[in-house]
This record gives sequence, structure tokens and C-alpha cells, in this order.
Amino acid sequence: MGLSITNKILTNHLLEGNLNPGEQVLVSVDQTLGHDLTGIMAAQVLESVKPEKLSTETSVFYCDHNTLAVSSENADDHMYLKTAAEKYGLFFSKPGNGICHFLHCQRFAKPGKIMLGADSHTPTSGALGMLSIGSGGLTVAKSMLGEGFRMTTPKVINIRLTGKLNPGVAAKDIALEALRILTVKGGIGAIIEYTGEGVKTLSVPERATLANMSIELGATTGVFPSDEVTYQFLVAEERAADWVELLPDEDAVYDKVVEIDLNELEPLVARPHMPDLVSKAREVEDVKPNSVFIGSCTNASYSDILKASKILKGHKVHKDIDLTIAPGSKQVLEHLIRDGILADLVESGARILECACGPCIGIGQVPCANGIAVRTSNRNFPGRSGSQSASVYLASPETAAATAITGHITDVRDFMDVAELSDCSEPEAYRIDDSSFIKPGDIENPKDVEVIKGENISDLPMRGALRDRIEAVSVIKLGDNITTDDIIPGGSNILKYIANIPKFAEFTFCYTDPTFVERIKKLDYSVIIGGENYGQGSSREHAAMLPMFFGTEVVFAKSFARIHKENLINYGILPLVFKNKDDYDKIDMDDTFVIEDVLEQADTGEIAVKVPNKGLEFKTLLEVSAYDLRVLKEGGALNYLKNK
Repeated sequence: MGLSITNKILTNHLLEGNLNPGEQVLVSVDQTLGHDLTGIMAAQVLESVKPEKLSTETSVFYCDHNTLAVSSENADDHMYLKTAAEKYGLFFSKPGNGICHFLHCQRFAKPGKIMLGADSHTPTSGALGMLSIGSGGLTVAKSMLGEGFRMTTPKVINIRLTGKLNPGVAAKDIALEALRILTVKGGIGAIIEYTGEGVKTLSVPERATLANMSIELGATTGVFPSDEVTYQFLVAEERAADWVELLPDEDAVYDKVVEIDLNELEPLVARPHMPDLVSKAREVEDVKPNSVFIGSCTNASYSDILKASKILKGHKVHKDIDLTIAPGSKQVLEHLIRDGILADLVESGARILECACGPCIGIGQVPCANGIAVRTSNRNFPGRSGSQSASVYLASPETAAATAITGHITDVRDFMDVAELSDCSEPEAYRIDDSSFIKPGDIENPKDVEVIKGENISDLPMRGALRDRIEAVSVIKLGDNITTDDIIPGGSNILKYIANIPKFAEFTFCYTDPTFVERIKKLDYSVIIGGENYGQGSSREHAAMLPMFFGTEVVFAKSFARIHKENLINYGILPLVFKNKDDYDKIDMDDTFVIEDVLEQADTGEIAVKVPNKGLEFKTLLEVSAYDLRVLKEGGALNYLKNK
């Protein structure tokens, strides 16, 4: 029985356990990344432990999210990350150098390695044959300290690509087609492995788009073969020595196979407010957006923007549309400038943004009230754009550029002779300039570096050990597919407080339920009730940290998104799944819940819960490993690390 790419990499990194279905294993971690939202927590853990040396080969802090500094908070966070990186031996990427996932793929990702990143879109580096897994900042810090990464042996879903994309059809359309087929829950508990003859026709940036959006399928990550295309990309990045061939065995076995014929695809869009609400672009051509954004870690490559410029050249942006474009990295921006592409974009009426996340997470370019935006980013959840009332359509750069000219969602094939786009490829050799990285070797005496911690950076909140008797009131009841953006929204006015936990906590569920904070402050202990796929989306661990800060001890749900469940455990909150999903309908907000003999019941994996005000009792499942249970009993990962 042959091995998949996934199983080959996991086998080579296995430290504990066996790769049996459903079994938790411990794997070694080669690389990590964090950024100016999630890296703060990782840096604080390093400060508390003060390691002599990191256990990873390469670890990087990037400044790419909170680069808009309208007051001192973001700049303080950047200084903190810079000095912490210098002291503890990480690479530091300065603001403007590029988006972490995009830039990491260019300069650090290696075939056959495992990376853990404190961001859900870490899978982008899977384009190079690397298992790149998103996680919370605490988990990433643990891996830097030699703890490795604990994961449940994943299923492997094979998306087999055949044929070749027609001009005007993009890798983004493949990602949207996969979402149409599998939905945002179809990849839960699985790694997506892309194979087939069609893979050979895709460049590394195109593969990166697909790997990036694997997380939108609910998957742990996405991975591609490391083949001749990979080799040529690494040669162009002057990293040929990092290449190894990595292919699935011819008789590799998968848990599920999905076939997509690239010849049959046409331009697609995802309608508001979920990435799997997919339609053909021609089916929504009556939609007239106010703004268009081309960029994000999903679609900001040289070839993406080159195609957009070819479409825009000789035309002007529609009078009713604001078009903004953000290259994925300084490397891409320099090529666009040198090749005259930037001039064509500016002449068309496009606004050029810095190489950062920006509009993708609602930091700048927020749509007008009740506005409509077309974006090449990866998520269109409510509020993701920075506006709760806006509607976001996800599309390829080709569709977005054509839309910016016509004023309505447009299949680019109805706008121009798309044969002109056939020669839009990546440079044969990239211009390499790593001067915006501060490297560990640049610091002569790292132990003497003073870590500068601004006033906006609070200490990490701690909690006590798991109580043996829990009595708590349900503070909110939610439906299915609640995202981490629902729990703690993005946007520049909120995210600038991400390192100030008491202040940041004031925004918990602020759009979902504006009374939440006021009500939870009146409770000593609380529980939260969720539906299916609770906590999907971003790896933002604050979605677990902030409820813990307010005294939440339990989250009941029909099912949990992987990263959020991991974060709940890290912050000592019991993630309990209804044994009978019908019990969800029997409980409500303001009910009181009592759990006796918590520690003993937790050992069995089944926990009985009483609701005295209703005379009700129901069973829940605590589906965790022995290691996770130990972390929960000690009150979370911070206590675990401290006690260890």
C-alpha cells in the first residue's frame, strides 16, 4: 500500500504515537512563523521561559497585519517583536517587506519539512511540498521550545486535477470549485493533497492560492508535490539547494478522492457571506460593487497582478468603483516597478497599497455602509472587511480587474480576448533582496538585547487549575459556523489593542451581541453554547483567551473547528461536544449548568451536565488526548509550561 505525500512527511517527523486513524501523534517542527497579531503571545511565552536556544531550524516574526499606525500601539508591538526576535534568535521581517505567508513561501519554505504558523493561512507554503499548519501563538511557542506539535492523525483527501486551465480561468476558480464541492466543513479532520496531471500545469504561486484556501475547506492544511515546477521556482529564488523531490507513491491510498477537470472550469465567485456560496461569475453579473481589491496572501503574486494590468491597460477604472491593489511582497513590488507594470496600473486609476494584509482583514479600505466589494482575498465572513453591513464577493484577479472597469461583476471572457493573458507568467529569476529581514546572525550579543515592551502590551492572563465542580451560567447561545471574527472582530480600530488584553476583551462578541461584555462581567463563571463548526476561520487565539479572561469555563458545541478547539484547551476551557445533538435545542442562554466530579469524569471522556432550573441532565464528550487532558487539568498551556 503506497504512501501519500502527507504520510511520508508525517512518518519522517513522528516522535510519539502511530499514524492510525483518530490517534493523536507528536511530530517535530522545523519552522515557525508568527506576525504582529499572533506573534505577541509567542514572544511573551519566550520571555517567560527565556530559552538559551530555539529548537526549530527557522522561526520568523513578520509585521504584515497591523502596519497601519494611526497611534503608537502598533509601532510599540513591532518594536516588541523586533527586540524579542533579536534576543531569542528569530528572523524579523520589517513592515512593508511582505505578507507572512507569501513571503515565507518565497524565502524560507522547504519541501518535506513541517511548519507551524500562528495564523490559519499558514498552509500557503504547502505549495512547495511542505506541511504548513496553522495554530495559536501559544502552540507555536511550545514548538519553538522543543515541545513539537500534537495532532490527531488526519485523513487525507486527494483533490486530483486533470486538464489545463483555459485563459481567463484562474487558480482561484479551482479553489472555489473545491469549496462548492466540499463546503467549508468538507475538509474537517483532513489534509488536502493535490495531485494529478493538472498540477504540473500550475505555477508555485497558483499552487499557493490553492494551498492557502485549503483552510477554508475546514482542512488542517493543503500540500502539493515537490516536482520540477517546485525546483524551477526555488532556482528563481536562488534556493535550489532547498529542493528535494517529493511525490506520492503511484499506489498511494486516500480517504477520499475528488476530481476536478481544469478544462471544464470557468470564472467563479463566492457570494456573501461564506466562501462556499459559489456561483459562476456570469450568474451574478448584475451585482454592482463600490470597491475592488486585488491582493492578500491568496492572490498577490507577480503573475496575478500582471494579468490584472493587462486587463486594465488602455482602460480607466469605472467611475463608481474604488480599485486598490496590494502586492504580496517587496520582491513582487520591485518587479512590478522595474517592468513598468505599476505605471500601467496607476494610469488606469488603481490605488497602490503597501505589501501587507490590509483590506483582507478590514485594516484600511473598509467598504461604505451597506457597500458591495469584490476581493481576491480568501474570506467573506460578515465584518471581515471591517464593515458589518458590507457584502463581499470573492473572485480571481482576472474577474476582479474586469469588474473594476465595467462596474459590475464580469466574466473576463466577456470583456476581452483572453488569449492575451496566456503569456502572463512569473519571472525566470527573481531579484533577491533580504535587507528587510533582521537575521539572528546580525546580532552580536543577543543576550544583551533589551526587549522593549510598550505600555499597550499587557501581561498574558492566567487562570487557576480546572475546578472539580463547575457551576456556571450560559452567557450566549449561538448557531452554526460561528467564526473567530464573530467572537473577536478585526478592523484597525479593534486590532490595535490586540496586545492589551483588558482593552481588547471589551470587543468580545461586540457585533454578534453588543450586550455580551456587560452581561458576562456580572458573572463569576460562564459557559458558551455553540452549534456546528464552532470557531471556524482565523487562528486568532483571543477568541478563546478573552472568554477565559472573563471567566468562561466551558464551551458546549455540536462540533469544533480544529484550531479553535486547540486554543480552548490552551486556555483551560473545556470543549464539550453534545453526545446527542438534540440536547442543543433543550438549553438556552441564562440557564445554569452544574458539572460534578469534573476531574474524574474528564478521565472517562464522557461528562454529565445538569441543568437544575430545567430539571435536565445530558451527556457530553470530551474528545482530547491524555496530553490535552493534562493541559486542561492544569488550567491551560501557560500553567503547564510554568509547572514544567
